[in-house]
Amino acid sequence: MKKQVKKQVVRPLYEIAREIRKDWKNVYFGAVPYLEAMYSLDSINSMYMFDSAKSIVRYFLSNATTWRGEKAREIKKELNAMLKMK
Repeated sequence: MKKQVKKQVVRPLYEIAREIRKDWKNVYFGAVPYLEAMYSLDSINSMYMFDSAKSIVRYFLSNATTWRGEKAREIKKELNAMLKMK
């Protein structure tokens, strides 16, 4: 009997950034630079100048506490899952 391996599809960060901007109308000023950086990132292993995508996402999440709602919870969960991947 074969085991089925569930492979998780990971979206590019720039796609997630577009979805955030669409949902979060008045982005908190502290989150803006990190959200803008995410527009140029493909994966969680990318670099933005001298910063890793992981640090950009972490700083975004720490500045996105005022973003609430169902979509916010879904995307924050997705970003946190990306941070835990190896």
